[in-house]
Amino acid sequence: MAALSFKDYAIVACGTLIPELNYLKDNGFLDAKIIYTAPGLHQVPEELEKQLQKQLEAAKKLAKKIIVVYGGKYCYINIRDPLRTIDKVIDEMREEGFYISRTDVENCVDMLADGEQRDAIADGQKVWFCTAGWLKYRDQVFKGWDKANANENFPQYTGGGILLDPIGFFDEYALEHVEEILDFSDWASIPLEGRAVGLERLKKVLISAMAEEDRPADG
Repeated sequence: MAALSFKDYAIVACGTLIPELNYLKDNGFLDAKIIYTAPGLHQVPEELEKQLQKQLEAAKKLAKKIIVVYGGKYCYINIRDPLRTIDKVIDEMREEGFYISRTDVENCVDMLADGEQRDAIADGQKVWFCTAGWLKYRDQVFKGWDKANANENFPQYTGGGILLDPIGFFDEYALEHVEEILDFSDWASIPLEGRAVGLERLKKVLISAMAEEDRPADG
């Protein structure tokens, strides 16, 4: 059986996942062409849709097989048109001769640890989970938020915040940007810590989105 390869694929991903996907690319697992939308667009569905459509058109010029690395439940919520989903946006971009799939997850957190894993990590506490991108691109992810918005959302997480970290990001980031982590914790009124998780979940999610003929026999 040939070695697993994404070389025939283009990936269109949320910029929130830049740290993890670039890590996989730099370490040889993800040999695909990757195009990103801006981080934090879940708050602006119209702009998310616009950028996703633009990047899908760009991806079609790079490959016949495309994987959209976005969640289906929380990444795109259109209040003006609740029946319009991210899959409908993607379906409108399909055309003969192209394979387009989306990662079968709820959101970026779900890409790194599934519900059972998160429950085990939370250990009965109400925890706010995030990924490296939520901290690194905080200004974009929380664009328009003030202290009042933070007070309405974060204090309910009595177990604090946990950054799911499969790439050693948190400890390295803390060495150079500890003041940003402390500032975030103060703003959110909850402590934030990193928790190491493996890359197995993310790899599995990406492999599952491949065309059936490209997946390993046990994928």
